[in-house]
Formats: sequence, C-alpha cells, structure tokens
Amino acid sequence: MNDFPSTAGACGCDDFRASRRTMLAGMGAVLGATVVSSMIGDAYRQVAYGATPADPGVLVVLSLRGGADGLSLVVPYQEQAYYQARPRIGIPAGSLVAKGDFFGLHPKLAPLVPFWEAGTFGAVHAVGLPQPNRSHFSAMEVVEDADPGSTERRGWINRLIGNLGSTLGGADPVEGVQLGGSIIPTSLYGPEPVLGMRSLQDLTLVGDATENRRTQRSTRTMWAGTRGPMAQGVTSALDTVQRFGGLSSSQPAPQNGALYPSTGLGEVLENTAHLIRSGIGARVVTIDQGDWDMHVGLGELSWGDMQRNAGDLARSLAAFMTDLGPLASQVTVVTVSEFGRRVEQNGANGLDHGFGNAMLLLGAGVKGGQVHGQWPGLGATDLVEGDLMVTRDYRSVFAEVVRSRFPSASVPKVFPAFSPESIGAMHLPG
Repeated sequence: MNDFPSTAGACGCDDFRASRRTMLAGMGAVLGATVVSSMIGDAYRQVAYGATPADPGVLVVLSLRGGADGLSLVVPYQEQAYYQARPRIGIPAGSLVAKGDFFGLHPKLAPLVPFWEAGTFGAVHAVGLPQPNRSHFSAMEVVEDADPGSTERRGWINRLIGNLGSTLGGADPVEGVQLGGSIIPTSLYGPEPVLGMRSLQDLTLVGDATENRRTQRSTRTMWAGTRGPMAQGVTSALDTVQRFGGLSSSQPAPQNGALYPSTGLGEVLENTAHLIRSGIGARVVTIDQGDWDMHVGLGELSWGDMQRNAGDLARSLAAFMTDLGPLASQVTVVTVSEFGRRVEQNGANGLDHGFGNAMLLLGAGVKGGQVHGQWPGLGATDLVEGDLMVTRDYRSVFAEVVRSRFPSASVPKVFPAFSPESIGAMHLPG
C-alpha cells in the first residue's frame, strides 16, 4: 500500500477530540456530576449499604478511545512485514516483555507481566468489526450497540443487565455504572436504569448536608403518592443518592500496597475498586481512556505518545488488581477500541485508522499468559485495504466473557442474531 502522509487534523481527529471533550463538558455542566438514566422499570427497592449480591461477579469494560494500535500493544515480532511497514515506529523485538514464540508485549506493559505469568492476563488478536469502519463515532456506536441492523437504541451491556435480573428483584441503577464521566456510553444506553458519574464523591444532591436532607424530605413529600415514570425516576434517584451515602462521603486509601498513578485512569480505577469493595451491587462498570488516536509522532514524547498511554494503562490496571486483593478473583477487565491502526506508518511517523485490533483481558476467568485468536499474517495478500484482517468478531470475545462470568445470562439475548466463534480466552463453566 502507498504511504499516507497525514496529521491528526487531516481526518478531523483533532475535531473528534475537541468536540467530544466540549460535548462532555457542556453536558456535565447542564446535568451535573451524575446522571441517573432510564429509571422507568420495575419498582426500585433499597438495600442496606455493604450488602453482598448473590452473584458477586463484576465486569469492567475499559474503552481505549480513539483507535488504539493493537500492533504496538501486542507485537507480532516474528513478522518481518511488521518492521518493513514500520521502519521508524516499530517496537524493537529486544525491548518486548512477556515474549513468546511469536508475540511480545509493549515494554510499557511491564507492570502487568506478573499477571501474565500467573495466567490471569492475556490477549486476543486480529479482532474487530465484521466490516471496516474508520469513523470514530460511527464505529464506537456499532461496537457498543453490538446489534447491527436493529432500530432499537439499546447497548449490549444494557441488554446484559436486563438479562441478568436484578439482585434486588427489580430494576437497579447500581448494576450498570459509568465512572469517569456523567455521560453514559452507547453500551449502557437503554431501558434498564444505569448510573453515570465522574466519581463516587459526585453522587450527591446539590448543597451542604443539611440542605441535602431538607431537599430529600421535601422532594419525597412532593412526589408521595404520585404514579408514573417521572415519579418513579425521582424516587429512584433519591434512593440511589441515599444508598451511596457511605461511598460518596469519603475515599479510603488503596489497600494491599497499591500505588495508582496520578492520572485520570488511575483515579477512576481507584474509585472503581472502592465501588466493588463496598458490595453495593455493581455488576458492570464502564470506563474510558482517551487519546489513542495517534496519527503523528508515535516515537516522540507528545500528547499521543504510545509509551505514555500504554504505561498509564498498565500501571493503573496493576494497581487496581492489587488494590482489590482477594476480590480480584471476582473481577474481569476487558479492553476494547473502535478500530485498530493501519499496518504501515504514515509520513508523519504515525498511523492512520485501520481495521483489525487486539483486546486485552485481565482477572477472573481469563486464560492468560498467551495470545488467542487466529493470526492472519501481515503479508501484502493477507491485509484488508492495507489493514490487519479481522478473523474474529469482537462480539465473540465479549460473548465468551459473558458465558464465563455471568453463566445465567443468555448470550443470544445479549448479542441478537449473532453466532459467536470460539476464542478460548476464558475458562467456561461446565
């Protein structure tokens, strides 16, 4: 394929970053720090703080926004075509960690090597959408909706939560949580109630403690005896704020000697560990890590530097699993990105939007210490329009995670009209 000299602005990706951030900031200012979404299901029933759900399994879906380069994170170092296509930005074979016979991990993923060696950290390569889609917003929506052709606006995680059945016997907004931002992703959108918040400390009513109590009393009195979706939503929101009272009032120090980096991802994962430890009933937590759209200067210390992002990812996840301690045996983390990057570097020492990618899996149920999937090769005839071929649909990875961690769920209901391929990346029941 030809070289594609470009900059981030050439594809509108500067606009992608700026518009997304502006949108989130603006919506956050309007809606406040927390959004309690879609509370129109069955009657919500409060439980005591610290209650333990019957099924304690928790899934953390970490979205690497912008199109992460899986060929830099999980490097096929035995493919000479990789280094021929990336003479200035290829990851040197000698610097790779967790190096196997064919693949090795980016050196900045070193904090996760102990989990790789313990068999709880692994990867799946050459995964992605059924068809190439190199538009950030369009591809994100397709990935998170996971129901091509459907006219229903409902994400796959919302379908999963609805399929599990609340531990409270009714719709429970705590079961699906977006942390790090109050705008919920497409994956959570739908009829099941969910929460979106920047942090646990933000889940409170406006005003000081005395004003909060007065507001809650007066609001409950005003809506008492009223029926309908709006009344139920108000009551659910008030109950949720009350239920989170013990969580939002303080942030305890990390446990087990965990050291989080002072980054956005580190802070959100520290909050996530606090949420999981509370036993309040979270089942799926979604988190974003942005700025993976690296069109320029992959080898330079810049805003889009692969080293910085990969290092932040690894240090934050390692601290998270350490912080959880024994609870790590109940938690599974999966990363996903809307698409991969092109195989060949562009004229600006970066990578343009591509197709096939890698997904990382960490924690409970993972068959770690290896790279799963069907590798297609990087030869000229192996590529799809200059990109890594997708040999496994990303939904197959999620479906296997669902089967492993939520065996009561119906995979066909979570991923309608889809027949998952076997991945082998998760231990399955039975």
